[in-house]
Amino acid sequence: MSNNPKNLFELQGVSCSFGSLKVIDNLDFGIERGKTTVIIGPSGCGKTVLLKHLIMLIRPSRGKVFFDGKRIDQFNERKLIEMRRRCGFLFQAGALFDSQTVAYNVSFPLYQHTNYSQEQIDDIVREKLEMVGLPGLEDRFPSQLSGGQQKRIALARAISLNPEVVLYDEPTTGLDPIRADTINELILKLQKQLKITSIAVTHDMQSAYKIADRIVMFNHGRVIVDGTADEIRNSADPKVQQFIQGRSEELGNK
Repeated sequence: MSNNPKNLFELQGVSCSFGSLKVIDNLDFGIERGKTTVIIGPSGCGKTVLLKHLIMLIRPSRGKVFFDGKRIDQFNERKLIEMRRRCGFLFQAGALFDSQTVAYNVSFPLYQHTNYSQEQIDDIVREKLEMVGLPGLEDRFPSQLSGGQQKRIALARAISLNPEVVLYDEPTTGLDPIRADTINELILKLQKQLKITSIAVTHDMQSAYKIADRIVMFNHGRVIVDGTADEIRNSADPKVQQFIQGRSEELGNK
């Protein structure tokens, strides 16, 4: 069993290597229920790999991973599918089916994981599109939508099964500041409205400061700072200041 009942996810001594490259290094880490945790850090530091460990798209080279008190790194695929039904995932590029309508994209998890009638599915699609502020777009195709609209459709799909947790991989990448803030507002709205646990990986510090209850910075597969937005802004660690200010010197040289 995991040690802290407040944590929905917990990693104990987790390491992950690809050949000789160690991406996560003996990590002890928890994600608190009902909170928004934002993970920042330079490219290649293990942020997205961490997300994939949380839903067992990658199994750890060493260590234990818990979800809701149960050790999931030992689950077989059937148990993992049951566990993943409780999670939504917003992919960095949206990952919509270009040849399918908005309605099909949003309803895809419902067809895969439920026995709902078509009428029930249509009602859920309508509800989720309203939640992300895009009602009435069921018959559109992704090519007919802006980048921001595509992200919101992908978010509607991520919440179609009413998940307990949503994982966001670079949710504002490729969006202008106004559309990025629309996504930030949606993340806040859904966290409050659905009482979900949110985990976001981002390089966008404006987004991080806005949505986070807690910000965790990774470097070389380890946590180097963990705190509130104000604590991150005021960190005395030069690596943290270098990253959040976007200075071009190589991290790790100082």
